[in-house]
Amino acid sequence: MNELQLLREWDEDAPPLADTARARARFRLYQAMQAPAASPTVPRRPLLRIAVAAVAAAAVTTTVVVAQHTGTSPRSETVSATTVLRGAAAEERRLEKPLAPRDDQFVYTKEIVKETPVGGGRSRTYVDESWSSVDGSKRSYVSELEHTQWVPPYQPGQGDWPPRRWSQLKKLPTDPAKLPIALRDGGGRANYDRPMRANEWPQVQFLLSGLLRNPVLPKGLRPATFEALATVPGVKVLPGHTDAGGRPGIGIQYVGPAGTPWADGGRVLVFDAKTYQYLGARDQRKAGAVTYEQWSYVAAHGVVDRVMQRP
Repeated sequence: MNELQLLREWDEDAPPLADTARARARFRLYQAMQAPAASPTVPRRPLLRIAVAAVAAAAVTTTVVVAQHTGTSPRSETVSATTVLRGAAAEERRLEKPLAPRDDQFVYTKEIVKETPVGGGRSRTYVDESWSSVDGSKRSYVSELEHTQWVPPYQPGQGDWPPRRWSQLKKLPTDPAKLPIALRDGGGRANYDRPMRANEWPQVQFLLSGLLRNPVLPKGLRPATFEALATVPGVKVLPGHTDAGGRPGIGIQYVGPAGTPWADGGRVLVFDAKTYQYLGARDQRKAGAVTYEQWSYVAAHGVVDRVMQRP
């Protein structure tokens, strides 16, 4: 897509970019600066939802609280990011209900976002419902903090990466060892004989995280994504996190190398402290001089035949 054309079409009345959007923009600039001058530009369309730019994992170990009320004091246990993410993959395989949408259908997502000003203040809860065209041939209707808009169909040569098209998603390997390489190589013909380089991991974790934002994936792809994240260097385990209902959880946060958008750490993915089931994410958002603590999770999703229809 021509970025100058996007600039010309920019709506000056639109709300300011969230921190995750700014991080994504910085990362794309960073990648462009690192790429050879002769490297071709891959056409793409803006993601319907701003892609998460913040989780990955390595075998970083810390002590986290995994049980409460054991008689005298909370019981602690040493848990690694690898353990948490592999546990999340196992739980996903146990619970997943595979869907296979047709190209003419829509993926429905209902996301709940709760924000509280840092330092105290009134909380606000947003309910975002979105309908995304499966193959991009129809207009999609999306919501971001209850700011809604119609997104036009794909133009020839346009698309998203990671892809939303079901035909493209089905081509991605469900082998967690191959998935990062397939994403690194753009989803085309992957060179599985060439190992990952250190400077390629930030982009790969970005793309893996983007896959997790898609609520509907082919069977086995989400568990593989969790397991692939467990191989990415740069994650730490954070104790003391809870979900919206106050249940104890384990946080996973990616911290990238200097010069990347995640050098100071990204958003935190929260997993159930006992089952490792994914619960949602904690993040921060700045609006002017105000910083908000943000909790978000997907409350419902499914496949429907038309916009405004719910599963």
